[in-house]
Amino acid sequence: MPTNFFIFFWLLCKSFFQNHYYNKKTSISFLLKRRDVIYCMKKIKIFLFLNLCVLFYNATAQNLPYADYKRFHFGFSLGLNFLDFNVTPSKIAIDGKTYEADVSSIMPGFSVALISDLRLNDYFNLRLNPALHFGDRTLSYLNPTDGERFRTSVKSAIITIPLYIKYSAFRIHDYKPYLIAGGGVAFDCYRDKRMPVVLNMFDYFVDFGAGCTIYFPFFRFAPELRFAIGFNNLLEPLEKRGIEYQDPDMKRYNHSLSKLTSQMFILTFNFE
Repeated sequence: MPTNFFIFFWLLCKSFFQNHYYNKKTSISFLLKRRDVIYCMKKIKIFLFLNLCVLFYNATAQNLPYADYKRFHFGFSLGLNFLDFNVTPSKIAIDGKTYEADVSSIMPGFSVALISDLRLNDYFNLRLNPALHFGDRTLSYLNPTDGERFRTSVKSAIITIPLYIKYSAFRIHDYKPYLIAGGGVAFDCYRDKRMPVVLNMFDYFVDFGAGCTIYFPFFRFAPELRFAIGFNNLLEPLEKRGIEYQDPDMKRYNHSLSKLTSQMFILTFNFE
């Protein structure tokens, strides 16, 4: 608006002096004439009116104004995940020693998902987001008596099939915050029985979080943060593996644990 004002002011002055100042039949007293004042005021009013219209349009114009009224729409998401465990130690003595265990290191993993969305009303949507998560975490063990320490890596390639309810707030220009919650089932496709800790394939979980939809001219972008909690005991007992995988050295890794349940933080970037 400042640039428009200076341009208009320069044009106004130029027009004014061309029409009056260079007229040989007038003198400097024309500045005080009523008709000249009225002439200037009319141009100023028109200029102000036009600029107010532009400002009002810029303040109210929205990208994709009708996108939220579609019955169905689809998209995809890319993001990061941080896999974790809730560890319950067994406190069982193994060769006369007991070990405490916990997750000591969480490495960021990669997530990719498809988005399918069903509009229920102005505030609620039903979403089905099948996803694939690659991740890794490190279990560390400690014997408090003699300070013995050892660790192992637990990798996962998890397919999740969650169903969500999404509650969206009122849209403010090109921003629309929302809450999301739901649950589903998970299948861990990475199962290397040669590893000290092997996870069961099946899990079920609840998932909740929040995000904000940002409207661009051709698509919607939504950063979203969620937290998932699993309920199934993922620890596969050593005895359930084949005899060829029952290495005596693995007992301290496996028998030191009573229960492992999954936890996952997910930061995704949705494109719809």
